[in-house]
Amino acid sequence: MNPSAEVSPQVLSSASGIVRIAVDCMGGDHGPSVTLPACQAFLAAHPQAELLLVGRPDALAAAQGWQRCAVVAASEIVEMDDSVEVALRRKKDSSMRVAISQVKPREDGVVAADACVSAGNTGALMAVSRYVLKTLDGIDRPAIATVMPNQKDGYTTVLDLGANVDCEPEHLLQFALMGSALVSAVEGKHNPSVGLLNIGEEAIKGSETIKKAGELLRSVANGGHLNFCGNVEGNDIFTGRADIIVCDGFVGNVALKTAEGLASMLSSFIKQEFTRNIFTKAAAIVALPVLNHFKNRVDHRRYNGAALLGLRGLVFKSHGSADAFAFEQALNRAYDAARNRLLDRVHDRIVETLQALPTAAPGGPQIPVAKTA
Repeated sequence: MNPSAEVSPQVLSSASGIVRIAVDCMGGDHGPSVTLPACQAFLAAHPQAELLLVGRPDALAAAQGWQRCAVVAASEIVEMDDSVEVALRRKKDSSMRVAISQVKPREDGVVAADACVSAGNTGALMAVSRYVLKTLDGIDRPAIATVMPNQKDGYTTVLDLGANVDCEPEHLLQFALMGSALVSAVEGKHNPSVGLLNIGEEAIKGSETIKKAGELLRSVANGGHLNFCGNVEGNDIFTGRADIIVCDGFVGNVALKTAEGLASMLSSFIKQEFTRNIFTKAAAIVALPVLNHFKNRVDHRRYNGAALLGLRGLVFKSHGSADAFAFEQALNRAYDAARNRLLDRVHDRIVETLQALPTAAPGGPQIPVAKTA
């Protein structure tokens, strides 16, 4: 492989079962110093995977000679503080945009990559993804979804996590349908439960938007198109009461960052207590297996990799500050999503549900109708 020139994806294997991921190697706080080691570890663990490494060829020279890998040249980088306008209009050859373009079908319907992963600016990533790929029929706004650990030794999928600060009830319904498709595809749950994040379980609580969203979700659930378990509170993200929890992006992002901060604080407190004196240090040696297990369970790096749902292509967002281990987890999530045909499942779920619903439920809330993006 010649790292100084763009390499056509056709040089890679097209064998059945192969999953190809386009990687924005220049995005995030650390760029190739993190993305390349993560890609190398990912390839070693996934013999059925291939990677398109997108970025400046000189910065990706360390990947020369890697198997199941090709470089796609991009001359620009979307910086973490770049505005959406800069990313969209001024940096048309950015590694982010070129990577996203790899999952856009050509005129013959063929795609260069099955999924894209970037650690770049979240706002820019969403804007460029929406511009390049467009949204699925029936989806007004894409949403960011990720998993958070719960007390049942499983995961709770939460969306939206920051893409949409202000949402209408219909958007929350769309989030619920997309989240259901995500969990069904990746975790194999046939009919995952959905909760609506609120300040109380009672239907009369919450803002007018939340109340109307609850009515809409109940109406859809009564028709057998959704497993809605009602309103849930913030603590239910971690109790595992619902497989999926939907909320607007403002609330979701605050919840995510609060959870990450709390996990880091608890880990720091435990370390402080076990290093306080010689006796606590001795106790730490005895408790080391338990402490390591606890650290592993609350390590937010293990849950890195948020799906941008609702687009005509699979795009996954890594934390900008991710290290190599965390970025590898984002690659893993993109791989699992592509392997389990997440894009097709989201599309099928949306089309099937929205086509089966009337434009208005008798005596109930307005029901959105699928539209062309």
